[in-house]
Amino acid sequence: MFKAAATYACRALKPCLVAAIALMACLPAHAGMTRIATRYIAALGDPQATSGTDAQSWGLWAIDPGPRGVRLRDYEKLAAANGVAPEGWQFDRDAWWLEEHGLIMESPAFPLPPGRYVVTGGREVTSVLTVEAPDATGRQAWSLADGATIHDVTHLHCRAALYTARDDGRSCTPGNTPTQVFLMSLGRAMPAVEGCSKQDYQVLIVIGMMADG
Repeated sequence: MFKAAATYACRALKPCLVAAIALMACLPAHAGMTRIATRYIAALGDPQATSGTDAQSWGLWAIDPGPRGVRLRDYEKLAAANGVAPEGWQFDRDAWWLEEHGLIMESPAFPLPPGRYVVTGGREVTSVLTVEAPDATGRQAWSLADGATIHDVTHLHCRAALYTARDDGRSCTPGNTPTQVFLMSLGRAMPAVEGCSKQDYQVLIVIGMMADG
């Protein structure tokens, strides 16, 4: 784990897209790290955990899904286009994602590929996340270097929640989302949506890969 020798301006950048663009300039290179275009991990688990065996439930956005998202007010247009977003991704009516501005996002890719990811929350801590290949049961072990926790490398202003239909037959649609809650304030959970079950994810920013990973 290493701390970014960033300027005050760099540390103060909070929104997801702004932070992602700034991180490449703000953070120093780390020995053995290959810089990559910024990616995002959707992680589950205890925020204070430093390791676990459930990375198979984590996903990866290879590109920032926010700018590719669809506003809630445009959901009917998305539905009328058979779920094909203007950016070309396919909306899944059975499992759809929402972010802190109220944008419907494309799904991340599951499971998280094995490797050694350089991750940060855009605050003080940057760490190396090691994700192992699946074991015989399909579980994937993960660990953060030098005692860093998930919370340490979570970008707190980025939110991601997965909404799925319940078993009671009610419709789970973005059209039921309460729009008055957006933009989500820091520390507030993503909104409940009528007819849906919700799973909140923690968002980790990936700025590089370890060369030996």
